[in-house]
Amino acid sequence: MTSDVKESFSGDSPPAPAALAAKVRTLAPSMTRSMQLVAEAVAGDPAGCAALTVTGLAERTGTSEATVVRTARLLGYPGYRDLRLALAGLAAHQESGRAPAVTADIAVDDPIADVVAKLAYDEQQTLADTAAGLDTVQLGAAVAAASTARRIDVYGVGASSLVGQDLAQKLLRIGLIAHAHTDPHLAVTNAVQLRSGDVAIAITHSGSTGDVIEPLRVAFDRGATTIAITGRPDGPVSQYADHVLTTSTARESELRPAAMSSRTSQLLVVDCLFIGIAQRTYETAAPALSASYEALAHRHTPRAR
Repeated sequence: MTSDVKESFSGDSPPAPAALAAKVRTLAPSMTRSMQLVAEAVAGDPAGCAALTVTGLAERTGTSEATVVRTARLLGYPGYRDLRLALAGLAAHQESGRAPAVTADIAVDDPIADVVAKLAYDEQQTLADTAAGLDTVQLGAAVAAASTARRIDVYGVGASSLVGQDLAQKLLRIGLIAHAHTDPHLAVTNAVQLRSGDVAIAITHSGSTGDVIEPLRVAFDRGATTIAITGRPDGPVSQYADHVLTTSTARESELRPAAMSSRTSQLLVVDCLFIGIAQRTYETAAPALSASYEALAHRHTPRAR
């Protein structure tokens, strides 16, 4: 398991004040106290921080240059220079009196065509960040465990539950026994029945969702192989995960919460996991998938009048 905080890279557009503040709030639990000081400074005074060199910001916050650079990366920028440029743009945006932004790069007066283009770009960046940060060794181990599992349980709530259901139905179609649990009580009672040779998968962007952590802990204690799909690899869920698959840190705002952004990266990880399992179980997966297509074919064929 890794304990390193996932560092995402974006920053092509300067974030709006509300978006940057929201990101600081979201990531604060994953930061050291020194990184929190830097993040709070840039969120609270973008104009002032934009005027500082990396040394100047380190001195202002009582931290080190390395901490400033690491914080910039965690907030979504390749380095401090990129963060500084974004802060300068943000300060100019604030002074111009233009309409406030509703996401990191979308203003309330943007035409719908621009909204589509910007959201599509953001989704692409989220997928690229997730692919770049996904540990293929951990993924391979998770694939190996699930490919031979007697049973696979998937836990998720809210938006993550939709991703869990997507994974479970895919696995069912290639002949594996898989169930997605959204009711926390049923999740725990089912987890009690797991044992060595079974697999439990928890999906939680925050890494701290109690209704997901509890059944994973029970499954872990029962000897099942446990997998966490999370945007916070240092979160509580990782304590009970044999394998951790890290998703991209979500770019969020007041109108585009983490649930929307994180879902994109979670679906990519789920698809990678599924394809890996299908490859390893191809001799049985291919016939099962064909049978499922055949069983449903009549539902997609127009009926003759």
